[in-house]
Amino acid sequence: MHRFRAQLPATWRGARRARLLATEQLQAWGLPFEAATHILAELATNAAVYGRVPARDFRIELTATPDGVLRIEVADTRGDRLPVVREPDGEDESGRGLMIVAALADRWGVELGPEPLKTVWAELDGQLPYG
Repeated sequence: MHRFRAQLPATWRGARRARLLATEQLQAWGLPFEAATHILAELATNAAVYGRVPARDFRIELTATPDGVLRIEVADTRGDRLPVVREPDGEDESGRGLMIVAALADRWGVELGPEPLKTVWAELDGQLPYG
């Protein structure tokens, strides 16, 4: 089993860094990274925008199991603000992140605690090393 964790500032820069770190780590493990990094980018952006508390970071964690499940987790300190998949208007420029996560992931959900934490996770099946 492979595991990677990083703690990043809850800013746009932190969300962008999360995506870069995830891409590098998944490539190092020899795993497909396109869908996973897109999911992580959406969740990290949500943590930076909606889960932001001044002077508090968010955490990312990637776990790759031997049976090919990749779990992507993003935790922030806004357990009081649960993510909601919403149907944006056609002209909205944002609000599609969780729809993208739901479309790409095999499963996704939210775990609360310990307070004030909230962890939004997604899993991808069939993520075996190249070769």
